[in-house]
Amino acid sequence: MTSASDPSPAPAPAAGSEYIFSPKQALIGAQMLFVAFGALVLVPLLTGLDPSVALFTAGLGTLIFQIVTRGQVPVFLASSFAFIAPIIYGVQTWGMAATTGGLAAAGLLYVALSFAIRAFGAGFLHRLLPPVVVGPVIMVIGLSLAPVAVNMATGLAGDTQVMPRNTALLLAAVSLGTTMLTAILGRGIMRVVPILAGVAAGYIAALVLGAITGEALVNTAPLADAPWFKVPGFVAPEFNLAAILFILPVAIAPAIEHFGDIMAISNVTKRNYMEKPGIQNTMLGDGLATAAAGLLGGPPNTTYSEVTGAVTLTRAFNPAIMTWAAIFAIALSFAGKLSGALSTIPMPVMGGIMILLFGMVTVVGLSVLAKLGESLSEARNMVIISTVLIIGLGGLTLQFGEGLTLAGIGLSGVAGLLLNLILPQQRD
Repeated sequence: MTSASDPSPAPAPAAGSEYIFSPKQALIGAQMLFVAFGALVLVPLLTGLDPSVALFTAGLGTLIFQIVTRGQVPVFLASSFAFIAPIIYGVQTWGMAATTGGLAAAGLLYVALSFAIRAFGAGFLHRLLPPVVVGPVIMVIGLSLAPVAVNMATGLAGDTQVMPRNTALLLAAVSLGTTMLTAILGRGIMRVVPILAGVAAGYIAALVLGAITGEALVNTAPLADAPWFKVPGFVAPEFNLAAILFILPVAIAPAIEHFGDIMAISNVTKRNYMEKPGIQNTMLGDGLATAAAGLLGGPPNTTYSEVTGAVTLTRAFNPAIMTWAAIFAIALSFAGKLSGALSTIPMPVMGGIMILLFGMVTVVGLSVLAKLGESLSEARNMVIISTVLIIGLGGLTLQFGEGLTLAGIGLSGVAGLLLNLILPQQRD
């Protein structure tokens, strides 16, 4: 990214990137929420969290971010995919309340990092967590979710086959194929909503196939039973030390990704947000948004690259547009029928999309490692990468006293961090 002292950057685009709030941006704001909607509700649908709470906390988190950054950055914050596996494990192990308490603590870790950046500069985080650590941790996040995606695509929930295997695979193939083709061949707004396109195609296929075979592939009872107005199912957190220590290391990778997200929107708008409002303030806004989400029972927040893509496509740089998107998200969170409708989506339809999305998370990790170039094959780097991958995927668990464990993604993140600190640099 071009530095602020370089005179080459172009001035703000003609459409303007200053914060100017007016009803004229309402329609574009609704469109931005539409772009984010599929991924936003996907995380709670997969983890058992309330989609309505996710909508509310996405809107609230975006508003918090705008307040902290003084309305300077046109980004939308919503559900982070990096935390799917930890949330699933946490809910099964410690319960929903303790898990959301751990998520709130992850937000506070971002806040602590923002103050560390103020004290030591942004470079310290890259020195502490270089690509050799972050890359394999991101890969572990994606690969550890592979069984979840395959089970959903085959209609398997635990040990129960909730839908015939061949039927489930057909629906998963329709949603997966549609998502792929929309992402590759889509034009205009369709290019940034492949998840919605995949869900719609899979849902329609389930209705048609059910009508042909006489099977009830879509259960419409949740929609019929849902009220028109419903307060989101907020969850009061519990602060369980074991759950917190399990989830905290997972926040390492999204914290690093935050840098990339801010640099991306800076390149789009030709404004250096790394310096103004400053990466320390964007990280603070992200942290407070995530902490607020955890305190209310919602998934952690992160800046959405698909919304950045929509900003690039529409040239709508006014950050007030995201205010409107946040307002619409909060309003929709009280629509009971919407939550009911989301509950009717057949599991294999979601599973097909998950195969692609979890794989893409892994590819992001590979792209981070690619930054190492030829040094990737150095012994020190190979030692760190291989250890992180096997610890994260092999099921290693460390027990620290009664009820306190470190495993999976969290353990692999801690291992990568420590190895990077203690292993000597390679000699020529």
